[in-house]
Amino acid sequence: MARSSSRSSSSSDSSMATESFPPFANFDYTNRPSASHIPSTSSAPMAPENPRAQNRVQLKVDVPLAPKSAPHIPQLSPSAILRRRNTRSNTFRTLEEFEDFESRPGWRPGAEPGIDPKKPDGGQDAAPNLHAECQITVVDFSQDDLTIHELSNSQLIEFVKQPQPSWVKCRWISVNGLSWDVIQALGEYKDLHRLAIEDIMNTRNRTKVDWYPGHAFLILTCLKLVRLDDDDESSDEESDEEDIDKTLLRKAGKKLRQLVRRKRVPDLGPESSIEKGRRPSLAGLSSTRQSTGLSDTFNPNTVRTLQRYHAVPNTARTEYMEKHSALATKGLAVSAEQVAMFITSDNTVIAFFEQSADNVEEPILARLQSPTTILRKCCDASMVAQAIIDAIIDLAIPVGTCYNDIVGDLELDVLTHPNVKHTKSLYIIISEINKLFSFVNPIQALINSLRDHKTKLSQEDVYRELQNPLGGVIITPLTYTYLGDVYDHCVLITENLTQIKESANHMIDLIFNTIATYQNESMKQLTIVTIIFLPLTFITGYFGQNFGTFPEAEDHNSGYFWKIAIPVVLGTVILLMRDIISESLSTFYQRRYILGVRRKKRERTMRNRKQDRSRLAKAS
Repeated sequence: MARSSSRSSSSSDSSMATESFPPFANFDYTNRPSASHIPSTSSAPMAPENPRAQNRVQLKVDVPLAPKSAPHIPQLSPSAILRRRNTRSNTFRTLEEFEDFESRPGWRPGAEPGIDPKKPDGGQDAAPNLHAECQITVVDFSQDDLTIHELSNSQLIEFVKQPQPSWVKCRWISVNGLSWDVIQALGEYKDLHRLAIEDIMNTRNRTKVDWYPGHAFLILTCLKLVRLDDDDESSDEESDEEDIDKTLLRKAGKKLRQLVRRKRVPDLGPESSIEKGRRPSLAGLSSTRQSTGLSDTFNPNTVRTLQRYHAVPNTARTEYMEKHSALATKGLAVSAEQVAMFITSDNTVIAFFEQSADNVEEPILARLQSPTTILRKCCDASMVAQAIIDAIIDLAIPVGTCYNDIVGDLELDVLTHPNVKHTKSLYIIISEINKLFSFVNPIQALINSLRDHKTKLSQEDVYRELQNPLGGVIITPLTYTYLGDVYDHCVLITENLTQIKESANHMIDLIFNTIATYQNESMKQLTIVTIIFLPLTFITGYFGQNFGTFPEAEDHNSGYFWKIAIPVVLGTVILLMRDIISESLSTFYQRRYILGVRRKKRERTMRNRKQDRSRLAKAS
């Protein structure tokens, strides 16, 4: 009862946030009780007789803890006792200002996963700040009819509220650009999962396929080769020549002014500009590139290169690797972006692109406009998804071909004139190939996952169940077959990338081995020269001494010197180079024997040919 009352009184006091400990007993350190005065309880079990334990107890009681002259310690009051806090202070501070958090607004560790399209703010603390004027294409088709709608953001929101026409067997919605109002309208229209909505808006996802009730969600990376135009490029050749002349004059005048002012303006390379905190300009790039963690406003002139896609927060490294890319010398670059796609149970495909929808839509729309194509006849949403994946894979094929061409040119340079500078180019190529491989190789697992979900229904039952919302996502046998072709293309790309990477690694080894061999040959030549001149130097030093009488030197005749020097030099060379001489002689006789065997074989072959010709001539 005393303990409960103490707790109630401490909780009633608003100023006391913690529970107080019971007061300590009043210990008198000067008058301690002896062992005989310590009471014992009858209910406690008796300890066995142990002399060591008795000695320990006796030691604790009899040895004084403080001298008798020590001052008396008063009893501690309950208010003076240190109280324990309810809240513990962290031993470390959580880093909340990391740059990666800024690329995903609204996201914090432990936040509610997913974005709910049925709520205006997505179920987050703040509404997603993502808006762009998207290019939206809605394709409704059947075996007999085809309708293509080009819509804006507001038009799509009104369009999805209308019921789907009865003649439509399959619908394909292609969105070029990412905007919250469009994603929210389509998410509410097809009841898309909140985790999938979050993955659409976050463009740093891995390649994967997720299966939700009523739809399948796919994410993969679209890689394509783009040409980077010159800012000063003009279509007219005369204007180009005038621009070149003006540029040369401007540069000459600038240099002249520098000489007059006697001021040296250093040419900042990429390394020095990065060290000074300046952003190096990328020659040949007319388009604006933006680092997009959460996709920025869609801009047709925005190019996100391979180095900036899924890049680390180290901007200096990204810019350096981009400027020294293997494709930069040819005015080319690899554009990378995330593609998200839904296959719903009511035979609808929804695809979200960041800016490359036109490259994928054009060949598929051409196939859909022909009533005789397989894609038009089947009216299958899974086949439309297969066509989109196939187009994305086909866009990546020229990328591997271009890298193969660059590595071939670099291989010729390495074989003819190896240089240490080539290793830097090869390292950048290997880094880019590794990144390409990490984006293309997981598509094989995505394709296998789709093929594993092949339906067991017959072909007739499949066409009846395609538009049944309760039937789930159907991967038809036709899609299963054509996905195998896409898988083969993906394997060819990955094998090509693997071969390029291995060639680059072998060339790096070849460069260092060749340079080391050249150095060894140079040391060998210097060693031979040293061996020849070593005895000559010794003899010259000997004859250069101050002798009292030297008859051979008094006649001013050098013959005596050479009579001594030549045998000594020959003996020294034979002695020190005996291994090299023996190996050279052995190699000479071996090569002589091999060449003789080849010559005899060649003569025998020629003799047999002449005999065959003469035999054929007699037979004819």
